[in-house]
Amino acid sequence: MNDLSHFPHLAPIETPADLRQVPDHELPQVADDLRQYLIEAVASSGGHFGAGLGVVELTVALHHEFDTPHDRLVWDVGHQCYPHKILTGRREHITTIKKKDGLAPFPRRAESEYDTFGVGHSSTSISAALGMAIAAQRKGDHRKVVAVIGDGAMTAGMAFEALNHGGDAEPDVLIVFNDNGMSISENVGAMTKMMARAMASRRLNQLRERAKRAIPKQSFMGRWFKRWEEHAKGMFVPSTLFEELGFHYTGPIDGHNIPLLLQALRTVKNLPGPQLLHVLTTKGKGYAPAEQAQIEYHAVGPFDPEAGLKKKPGKAKPTYTDVFADWLCDQAAADERLLGITPAMREGSGLVRFSKEYPQRYFDVAIAEQHAVTLAAGMACEGAKPVVAIYSTFLQRAYDQVIHDVALQNLDVTFAIDRAGVVGPDGATHCGSFDLSFLRCLPNFVIMAPADENECRTMLSTGFQYHGPAAIRYPRGTGPGVSIHHDLETLPIGKAELRRRGHGLALLSFGAMLAPAEIIAAELGATLVNMRFVKPLDEALIVELAQGHDGFVTLEDNTIAGGAGSAVAECLVAHGITLAMLHLGLPDVYLEHGSREEVLAMARLDVGSLRQAIHARFPRALRASAVSA
Repeated sequence: MNDLSHFPHLAPIETPADLRQVPDHELPQVADDLRQYLIEAVASSGGHFGAGLGVVELTVALHHEFDTPHDRLVWDVGHQCYPHKILTGRREHITTIKKKDGLAPFPRRAESEYDTFGVGHSSTSISAALGMAIAAQRKGDHRKVVAVIGDGAMTAGMAFEALNHGGDAEPDVLIVFNDNGMSISENVGAMTKMMARAMASRRLNQLRERAKRAIPKQSFMGRWFKRWEEHAKGMFVPSTLFEELGFHYTGPIDGHNIPLLLQALRTVKNLPGPQLLHVLTTKGKGYAPAEQAQIEYHAVGPFDPEAGLKKKPGKAKPTYTDVFADWLCDQAAADERLLGITPAMREGSGLVRFSKEYPQRYFDVAIAEQHAVTLAAGMACEGAKPVVAIYSTFLQRAYDQVIHDVALQNLDVTFAIDRAGVVGPDGATHCGSFDLSFLRCLPNFVIMAPADENECRTMLSTGFQYHGPAAIRYPRGTGPGVSIHHDLETLPIGKAELRRRGHGLALLSFGAMLAPAEIIAAELGATLVNMRFVKPLDEALIVELAQGHDGFVTLEDNTIAGGAGSAVAECLVAHGITLAMLHLGLPDVYLEHGSREEVLAMARLDVGSLRQAIHARFPRALRASAVSA
């Protein structure tokens, strides 16, 4: 998108310094160009879409009024940041976003000085901005610090922890609450209902402000109006909540009206202490299909902006998420104790059908992973059988609750962990690299990793029937395409599957690594085991194989450090067995973004790299194996 002739107001703007030279009355034209440029860019390459369209005017106003990057601008959640990236020197590269060696999908400190804080998970901006503001004040630095929190991020507990502290610490900081009523799905919860009242209260708020200016404060009418105002605010607008927390509240205002935004920002940016500006926006603003179908247009692949998204053809084979979605409804029909929980990921985690068929047993708790896990623990205390559907990377946010509230009490909670292992385009913040490592050290847990779609369904049933905490972790996307049995059969706990009896080496594969392991095992004449269980391990089979093989190769799409391979090594040590081993898994680095296949290759988990690593580690064993063959 190097031809900027169709974007005459955007073309001269390389950095926010250029934007600050634009007169106020021309900023709406800049915003129009920016919105159209964003539409065409994302349509050509794919990426997050609706959230960025909703903050075009806000992004223009913020960079116009604040001296970025000297003034700090913290975005939350990160998929709002595409207009910010376009205005901060990355316009020509915006179509590379989420691609290998391209722009990161979220703000990233190493990418630009304008990205003041790395973002991937939501609801971190207020805490980070408070930290920046406090540190700046201690140095006597008078820079401004602004956090932009929106797209559902205000539904998370961490945001309120930060508000609670910020109002007490009283730093000079501005929180811009971008209220669009959405996260990926519709926002849920009491906070959202309160904010919905604000959507209908703009006229009331305008009348209130006019009356405050017109009536003398110390008059009888002024004192009466003050009492009425406090009552009215509690009924109609959320200002009472934020003001009681110590923030000076302004709004709500139209987040698509640049003159109003400029006026409000100029009013609050030099006020001392914690400020909160409440702006109302529409996700997908300015592109009618995205406004009308906000969930579908949250993130998109390439599409024709004239035609919009086309209905996807039927899938050749189901994804692991589809397998979970069908299993959940089937298991719910068989057992009324099943309750389904998601932290604001209904679509991504596969609970759409369940939410429609079992609405009274479906719980979307908003972006609140800690609450989701302890909610499940409480349900289990009363005899329910909750299933927590959650991404691997988001489960990290509830680790204390997994330990303290579920595992320690040995409660009957099933964790369906999606996006485990390599995820791909969303990068390091969303890569499910660590779940085997941080779960397998917990007493009472059963942990499974399916090698195919049918095994995923069977393991979900196994985990659900197990009386205690159980985790089933499966990757993004499709598996090898095996046929799926639609019963609810289970597996014996801790039993592996011997796929191939060979000689020389034994390949012990966990989860999605079985497909490449099968290719290599056949080439080498090696033994191949589908381990299935990370905890408990099939110790009897491991000991037996150790006595008849020259070495073990463990394969997993989890970090090697503390992962499934480490569990096998610990098992051998416990049995007093010394054996040559090679652990193949994710390296001790944060993996960059790219397609899943590209990231696997970067991690050296593609077939060619695996083959090379095994030949390098066991040259003698392989030569001896070839001779005996």
